[in-house]
Amino acid sequence: MSKVTAMLDAAVAVITDIRSLADSLQALVDAMSENAPAEKPVVKASKPKKIAAKEAAEEPAPKEEKPLTLEDVRAVLADKSRKGHTAEVKALLVKYGADKLSEIDPAEYASLLADAEVL
Repeated sequence: MSKVTAMLDAAVAVITDIRSLADSLQALVDAMSENAPAEKPVVKASKPKKIAAKEAAEEPAPKEEKPLTLEDVRAVLADKSRKGHTAEVKALLVKYGADKLSEIDPAEYASLLADAEVL
C-alpha cells in the first residue's frame, strides 16, 4: 500500500470518528434538552443516591417515540465498524440495496438497526 493510500485511509477513519462524535454530542444535547427542568427546582433533603436510582429504574418515564434519523443510524453503524465489524456493516448495507447509508430508505432504518444489534 502506498503512503498516499495509507494517509487517505487514515483520513477516512478520522472523518468517520469525527462524524460519530458529532452524532453522539447531538444525541447528548437532545437528551439534555428533553430532560431540562422548566424552572430551577427548590433543593430539598434528598434520598441517598442508591435508593433514588433504584426508584428511578422501577418507574421508567414514558418515552415519546421519535423517528430514527440518518445520524442515529450512522452513529450505531460507525460504533459497530470501530469494534471490528466493518465487513458486516457493509454487508448489511448491501442487504438493504445500497452502497452507502444515505442511499437507504429511512423507512428501513428500524430493521437495519435491529440487524445491526446482533453484530
